[in-house]
Order: sequence, then structure tokens, then C-alpha cells
Amino acid sequence: TLVADPICGVPYASLVATILCFSGVALFCGCGHVALTGTVTILETHFSKVTSDHAMLTDVIQLMQYVIYGIASFFFLYGIILLAEGFYTTSAVKELHSEFKTTICGRCISGMFVFLTYILGVAWLGVFGFSAVPVFLFYNMWSTCAAMRSPIANLTNIDSICVDVRQYGIIPWNATPGKACGSTLGEICNTSEFYLSYHLYIVACAGAGATVIALIHFLMILSANWAYLKDASQMHAYQDIKMKEERELQDITSRSKECLNSYT
Repeated sequence: TLVADPICGVPYASLVATILCFSGVALFCGCGHVALTGTVTILETHFSKVTSDHAMLTDVIQLMQYVIYGIASFFFLYGIILLAEGFYTTSAVKELHSEFKTTICGRCISGMFVFLTYILGVAWLGVFGFSAVPVFLFYNMWSTCAAMRSPIANLTNIDSICVDVRQYGIIPWNATPGKACGSTLGEICNTSEFYLSYHLYIVACAGAGATVIALIHFLMILSANWAYLKDASQMHAYQDIKMKEERELQDITSRSKECLNSYT
């Protein structure tokens, strides 16, 4: 099942989802933070040499880095909570026929986790799409540099090939120089900042995708766990009613025997 191995009571599905979630968030946050720092260095060095032209972009990137710290902290706690919820539900299912009682509060908490995980999954789909944007921008620059170096292209004037980052809205149109052409563009592509940032953005995007998969996995687990808790509650209610009826039947039978013995 999606919940756990009923023999040893370990929620393997929740454990796998937690590891995948931690790995995805760690890749996204760690690689994204370093890649953003490298992006600022590239812009300041080659595309916007006047500080006032990219001051707003620098502030936005610093804000995004602080948000990354918050995301990492939140999902570390949230993953542990979901794993603990998996252990709790495993115990409920394992002791389905014992004296274990599932409360309404426990079922409400499970339902709340289903809703919250769904919201987070939708949000991370947006994060995954957003993290693909810098990959696309860096890929365009890298492919342009690769085209210039290709012997098949047979270019006579490479200075006519340019990459203008102002058209992406990253920096304002009055930023200087705003674009890189020819040999300057080739030098940018050969820098360690460009190479590292490009590949880190790819890894960060992959981490965001892994987090989406982990949240979908969690959503399936939580939905199954909520259903099992509901079934366990109904089973215990049925058992309580059955035991009450059996006691009443035994009382009626014993009283009938007593009356019969008194008549005889």
C-alpha cells in the first residue's frame, strides 16, 4: 500500500518522499543561491557597469536569496512533520483491530495536510516554471557562443553577433553597455562565473522538479492515509455498536433464564 509495511510499521513511502523532498529543496536552494550571486557578477562586469542601472535587480536578487533561506527552513520542518504524520497513520492502520482510537482531531489534521500539500504542490509548479527562465536565457547565450566557434558557420564578421540582455527586462534600456558582441561575448562564455551559473541553474531547475514530484508523492500518501484513518474510525464505531448489542442480548438472555427458573 501507499502507507507502510504493516509488519514493521515503517512508512516507507513517506520516507522516500521525505528524502526526495529534502534533496530537491537542497539542490534548488543551494544551487539557486550560488547561481544568483554569479549572475550579479556577470551583469556588473560585462553588461551594466553603472551601479545605479542594476540597483533594483541587485535588491531583488538579495530578496530572492533571503526567500531561499526561508524555503529551506520551512520545508525541512514540513518534511519532518509529514514523516511523523506517516508514522502516526501507520500505527493507526497497524492497530486497526486493537484498542487504538482515531480522534476527529487526528482526521482533521490529516485533511489539513492534504490541502496544504496540494497548495504547496501548485506553488512549486510555478517555481519550477520560473526556475526554467534563467536556464533558457543562459542557454541562448551559450548557443550563440557555440555558433560563433563552430567551423561550419564560416562567419566573416563575428562582431555582428550580439546578446542584448536588456530585451529580457533584466536591466533597463539605458544601461551601458547592455549587450556583448563578438569576442567580448566569447570571453563571457569562457568565464568560470558563466559556466558555473549556467550549470547551477540547470541543477536548481531539476531540484525544483524533484520537489514537485515529492509533493505529488506526499499528496497521494496523505490522501491514502486520510482514507485509512476514516475507515479505521468507522470500523471502531461498528465494533463498539456490535459489542453493545451483544451485551444487551446477553443481558436479555440472562434475564429470560432467571425468569424461567423462577417460574419453574
